[in-house]
Amino acid sequence: MLERLSWKRLAGELFLFCLPALIIGIFFGHFGWLLFASLLVALGWNYYNQLKLSHWLWLDRSITPPNGRWSWEPLFYGLNQMQMRNRRRRRELGQLIKRFRSGAESLPDAVVLATEEGNIFWCNGLAQDLLGFRWPEDNGQHIFNLLRYPEFRAWVQAREFDRALNLQLNNDHYVEFRVMPYSEGQLLMVARDVTQMRQLEGARRNFFANVSHELRTPLTVLQGYLEMMEDEKLEEPFRSKALDTMQEQTRRMDGLVKQLLTLSRIEAATNIDLNERVDMPLMLGMLEREVQTLSSGRHDIVFRVNDKLQVFGNEDQLRSAVSNLVYNSVNHTPSGTRVEVSWQQTPLGAQFQVSDNGPGIEPQHLPRLTERFYRVDKARSRQTGGSGLGLAIVKHALSHHNAKLDIISEVGTGTRFMFTLPQRLIVPAGHSSGVRVRHPE
Repeated sequence: MLERLSWKRLAGELFLFCLPALIIGIFFGHFGWLLFASLLVALGWNYYNQLKLSHWLWLDRSITPPNGRWSWEPLFYGLNQMQMRNRRRRRELGQLIKRFRSGAESLPDAVVLATEEGNIFWCNGLAQDLLGFRWPEDNGQHIFNLLRYPEFRAWVQAREFDRALNLQLNNDHYVEFRVMPYSEGQLLMVARDVTQMRQLEGARRNFFANVSHELRTPLTVLQGYLEMMEDEKLEEPFRSKALDTMQEQTRRMDGLVKQLLTLSRIEAATNIDLNERVDMPLMLGMLEREVQTLSSGRHDIVFRVNDKLQVFGNEDQLRSAVSNLVYNSVNHTPSGTRVEVSWQQTPLGAQFQVSDNGPGIEPQHLPRLTERFYRVDKARSRQTGGSGLGLAIVKHALSHHNAKLDIISEVGTGTRFMFTLPQRLIVPAGHSSGVRVRHPE
């Protein structure tokens, strides 16, 4: 292990250069000239090593320094050690930067690093997707050239970083910006996409507004009749009509509350057991009797059910899904309409269909049918007791079974509601399936 250069070592090396001159001068004289020659040799030796060092620093591409002798050996060795330390530090710094960038890429927020003047020098992938940055093309660009929003410019220039800035971008995303000092002369900007949060907040407001609106009408009717009964004695037949109306509005509120509870229960059931065996043919047999009673002969109802086709899933949710689809077809189609219910196995899985040859639904309504409280014909829905929650219940129940509700409709031709449960949810059968067709006489 070499030691660092010291005065003693330099003095010893100089003495070694001068020793031959001293010995020769004792025997032959001319000591001064010999000493001068020894000093020139020592100076030339040092100049030679300086040239080697300069050539290695500026021209040589090798990593290791040249070999040195005597006093130059610890210098070259020290330079080599310093270079190795620097390389190690650069590797550690590179790994640290790599870990930081990897962590920043994993964040659910857009991250932008910029100077205090506003010139960006790094951003993660989400910043490119959410804010429209291009990397590395935008390296060095001023952030005001990339985010051209007056509110953002005013917020940054005012240095009001103790509060967040909420801004709607041109891509219709709502973004929350936060800026904080990162290091000396640098700023860290974090942008969070709050679009879904805003949508959920809007949905919550709309939900309460819709519930209030749905309950206001029956409550107003009940309050009006109760006030009339309190002020004066009602005579027949007005008294019977008032009681019938109040009972009807009470049933309507009761049905709305039940559907709200059903929807809430289905939405809250995030982890349902899909290993429960559901006897769909038995369920549809009971549903057929119920819907025949509901129709009272006003519709031509046909059930085509595969008696052997059972599935795994949540029985309550599947019952809510199929019953809402069938009840909707009967309640919202005029008398004389043909309603067909099908439960069959297909190459894609277990398929359920409800189709009718009623008036159909206009195309602009189809994307919104599964929204809460959405009705195609609000007046008719209130007459039939519809709350606008049935298809929302179907949508959420099917999502728990990895299925999706498909709606096909053509004005003047009819409507078809269908969903397909995946093959893995079908209960294996040991023999061929039979099909029964039930048609009322």
